[in-house]
Amino acid sequence: MIRKIIHIDRDKCNGCGACAKACHEGAIDIVDGKAVLVREHFCDGLGDCLPACPMDAISFEEREAPAYDEAAVQRAQKLAKAKPFSGCPGMRAKQMQHREPTPGAVCPSQLSQWPVQIKLAGVAAPYFEDADILIAADCTAYAYGNFHADFIRGRITLIGCPKLDAVDYTEKLTAIFASHNIRSVTVARMEVPCCGGIEYAVQNAIAASGKDIPCRVAVIGTDGTILEERVS
Repeated sequence: MIRKIIHIDRDKCNGCGACAKACHEGAIDIVDGKAVLVREHFCDGLGDCLPACPMDAISFEEREAPAYDEAAVQRAQKLAKAKPFSGCPGMRAKQMQHREPTPGAVCPSQLSQWPVQIKLAGVAAPYFEDADILIAADCTAYAYGNFHADFIRGRITLIGCPKLDAVDYTEKLTAIFASHNIRSVTVARMEVPCCGGIEYAVQNAIAASGKDIPCRVAVIGTDGTILEERVS
């Protein structure tokens, strides 16, 4: 039959797996580092995967394809619930408890969730609800010695590098901000000009979300000092 179904552009796909996670029917798998529509009869043609893709690699097309088989999807979903998670470990969302440092001991990690890469984080992850979010350039944690205690502690952490990732985070962050009640956003960036891309993306995402989210920006020098702090 001719029907509407998704098309995945392999050249654009970065293999992050966000589409596979967003597809509630389980039509998409990651094969050889790329997203593939492996079960056409599981695709309902509604496109929940489209907004999840950070690379704009998914679109609709009309072509010959098997009809959507809702009964098969339901059977597969029941079977999946009985099995442990078998996807990429880096994509498995989880939360951890904040830990208090013991006097005289090495300060424990304050990271409260996984994954931390902006490109890997799921838009619908429950830990974003009522959260204070830290969005940090990945070099900041290496430059600033007390990063866990002063920045990560008490916040949901997302990291990225706008220069190395060569992607605009605005769309992904907009979706996160629009889908959840975000209490505040803290941006930690380096003093180098290319690091301004992460601040720019956050500011644009807040504006695009239509919400009034308090945003604090900390600019960290390559010598590990905080050069500037501002609130918008």
